[in-house]
Amino acid sequence: MAAERGSDGLRVRWVRSTIGHTAAARGTIRALGLRRLNQTVQIADTPANRGMLRRVAFLLEVTEPSASAEAGSAKPEESNS
Repeated sequence: MAAERGSDGLRVRWVRSTIGHTAAARGTIRALGLRRLNQTVQIADTPANRGMLRRVAFLLEVTEPSASAEAGSAKPEESNS
């Protein structure tokens, strides 16, 4: 089950403060499981979560873990070749 979430999940990092933003933006950040600034969480890639990410995209940094893992492993292979 954890392996499935890892392959289909999204890595979300909270990068901008919610000070001065609406209570709805603060609530969405909390609903995504983020509690502290610069915290990173992994969430399932579902339409509901995508909608929440879209609402507060200006406060977040979103990456796909599988894409970053592939890119990380490709760089050392290229440098060794």
